[in-house]
Amino acid sequence: QVQLIEFGGGLVQAGGSLRLSCAASTRSFSDYTMGWFRQAPGKNREFVAAISRNGGPAYYADSVKGRFTISRDNAKKTLYLQMNSLKPEETAVYYCAAAYVRSASVTPEHYEGWGQGTQVTVAS
Repeated sequence: QVQLIEFGGGLVQAGGSLRLSCAASTRSFSDYTMGWFRQAPGKNREFVAAISRNGGPAYYADSVKGRFTISRDNAKKTLYLQMNSLKPEETAVYYCAAAYVRSASVTPEHYEGWGQGTQVTVAS
């Protein structure tokens, strides 16, 4: 079982940047593929980015490619999401998620561990 806590959300102007962090409480963080998802009011949870267990291949939603960067530090058991050039339509609650011994996936149902989420608000 893995417990996740997100940090770093807040209010930013359009075009600005934020860095989200997700701290994991588990002995085997490196056994988990990690992902970021977001959910805006009235919308389904959507995939943002995912990263393999060893920090190798990363995957991004088309809408964030070139602006967002996912990374992880297995020694610190922490996942990151650097978000640049933020847009107002990206206002949402951002969640980190963990999938045990699984390839990176864009499907929320493939992740069994979820944080409580952190609010990101992008003002126009």
